[in-house]
Amino acid sequence: MNIIVPIKQVPETSNVKMDPETGTMVRSGVESVVNPLDLYALEAALSLKDSHGATVTAVTMGPPKARKVLDMAISMGCDDGVLVSDRKFGGADTWATSYTLSEAIKALGNVDLIIAGERATDGDTAQVGPGIAAWMILPLATYISDIEVESEKCLIVERLVEEGYERLRLPLPALITVVKEIASPRLPTLRGKKKAMQTEIRTLSTENLTLESTNLGLKGSPTKVVKIETPKVTRGGTVVEAMDDASVTEAVDRLMDFLRQREVV
Repeated sequence: MNIIVPIKQVPETSNVKMDPETGTMVRSGVESVVNPLDLYALEAALSLKDSHGATVTAVTMGPPKARKVLDMAISMGCDDGVLVSDRKFGGADTWATSYTLSEAIKALGNVDLIIAGERATDGDTAQVGPGIAAWMILPLATYISDIEVESEKCLIVERLVEEGYERLRLPLPALITVVKEIASPRLPTLRGKKKAMQTEIRTLSTENLTLESTNLGLKGSPTKVVKIETPKVTRGGTVVEAMDDASVTEAVDRLMDFLRQREVV
């Protein structure tokens, strides 16, 4: 079984910055990490490798420094890593990103299963995984919490839904997105880190991929961020210090008056 895991480099949540002119995320000079929810996809793929002898390849799209997340994936146990990188890919929304990744995955050849994280913590859209499935015309199952291999051509998956769980039979090749319940991500090993240092990362770009320019990068993105605002929490209320019985009574009376004015009570 050949498994592809698309992973993403995202800023640490405390370092998220946006460019007010383009509406895109500022990534230069910002410390980045593997998207935390992609670690569960990696673990799901590596568990299948452990139990069924699968080959696992991590794929990421980003600038050259995104190799860092591929090194992380290999140190966890992935067999290979592929970097999809080109300046023409910059500023891509979920449409353009899923298109570019789908073409890169097609270029890798025979693929039995694509396992993606539920969503990325920077965009929080959960659209790229299903987008890849749409571009590649693959069966799709989202929010998967358990995987069973029924045969070389079929999986039994458990899908998390509002009412509980669904069990689905999924023909291969297919794409699934997984939730945290799937497994606890393993840690990188020393042997894995040594392998990552020795592994040659293949790079795919517009030079070795056949791509439609109208679907690439910021210009090929049908969605645009038109305005960015930083939420502000305002607390301009009145503070009454309840230091004794009289002030407690006053505080309660003023609170009740406030609620009555707004027809809450």
